[in-house]
Amino acid sequence: MTETEIKNVKGTFDYLPKEQMIRDHITKTLTQVFESFGYLPVVTPTLCYYDVLASKYGGGAEILKEVYKLTDQGERNLALRYDLTIPFAKLIVLTKDITMPFKRYEIGKVFRDGPVKVGRNREFIQCDVDVVGISDVFVDAELISLYITAFKQLNISFTVDYNNRKLMTGILEECGILENQMLDVITVIDKFKKLTKDEINKEFLNCGITEEQINQIYKYFHFGFENLAKEFHNTKNEHIQKGIEELTEVKEYLENLGITEYTNIDLTLARGLNIYTGTVFEVFAKNSKVTSAIGGGGRYDKIITNFIHNGEEYPAVGCSFGLDAITEVVKEQSNTQNIRSIDLFIVPMNTKKESLKLANHLRSYGIRVDLQYTERKLNKILNWIDRSGIPFVIILGSDEVTNNKIILKCMKEQKETEFLLEDYEKIASYINTYRTENL
Repeated sequence: MTETEIKNVKGTFDYLPKEQMIRDHITKTLTQVFESFGYLPVVTPTLCYYDVLASKYGGGAEILKEVYKLTDQGERNLALRYDLTIPFAKLIVLTKDITMPFKRYEIGKVFRDGPVKVGRNREFIQCDVDVVGISDVFVDAELISLYITAFKQLNISFTVDYNNRKLMTGILEECGILENQMLDVITVIDKFKKLTKDEINKEFLNCGITEEQINQIYKYFHFGFENLAKEFHNTKNEHIQKGIEELTEVKEYLENLGITEYTNIDLTLARGLNIYTGTVFEVFAKNSKVTSAIGGGGRYDKIITNFIHNGEEYPAVGCSFGLDAITEVVKEQSNTQNIRSIDLFIVPMNTKKESLKLANHLRSYGIRVDLQYTERKLNKILNWIDRSGIPFVIILGSDEVTNNKIILKCMKEQKETEFLLEDYEKIASYINTYRTENL
């Protein structure tokens, strides 16, 4: 009998405290931003019926290649969710008393059996915000502003690219692309920045289009938005008319918000999935080894409408944040030393009862406190505290208890401050002020 090799599945990872604290910092920051924009939390199941995820209103053939499929003991065909959008659509279908518009956020694990690279794993956490019940593109612009707010708070250098799928469809119609070729061609266009021109041409030809059509596609998609709008100023193509109108409106909202420095119209951006019906957007980190998008989303007006199929329209738009990719960028671009889970370490010197009492009182004021539980040399304890990035330490001995005074030592500044032992509120206020100023 061979010995079992203990290892993680490729593309899955264990996260030790130092790494997980960074991840928690990101999700806490995102949660605060989501709620500041009026989004409310929900949770949906990780395990789904495969037919729901694979429906023609779902992600399309490309994403289905990466779905983890399984069966239960009843031989039902199940799958692990590959994103949080389809489960959100299912939630709306199953919940009949939701008031529209409905704004939600969800942070949870998703799974994709795809290639593994930096910032792209097979088991990962998505952080999504979606709203259903608003057709006006002002909310599309608001989601772009949400992205900008979030990444600025995470101290990440970034740019938000955006486009419109109606406009893409209209341009391809002008190039003579047939409806049954449309999705394949759009998927290739979405790879313009990832593949060489020869590779792109080969994929275009595999879509069954001509070299003349390929040349037209290159011409229009490298025009730039302003030139394209002029080119099709008098067009009768409704997709182009509506696409230009929506894209112009989003651009004007962003200009009014004063945030266009963070944005860019990219006419080749498609977000390959066939769920998108209007605005699409992706976020990319600047000067990073993470080259894939660290966030993306768009408008998908047909998914929930077609799921419910009751004659009503359910316009929807949403965006997603990739936690793994963002974590890599934060570690590159931000000061992660201030991201910690412990504010104060107490070292009892034959004062375990008093130390535990002090710790519990300070915890009641929101201070994160840990204690030394075993006997160790003091210099080793202090060296460990310093390496761990814990900002404060109290050494509580019998003299401190007798005199009802303690010394709070700031490890970074090597500054000592004296307090009365039972003046818990002042000690907590001092630590909280330091924490606020140094985060």
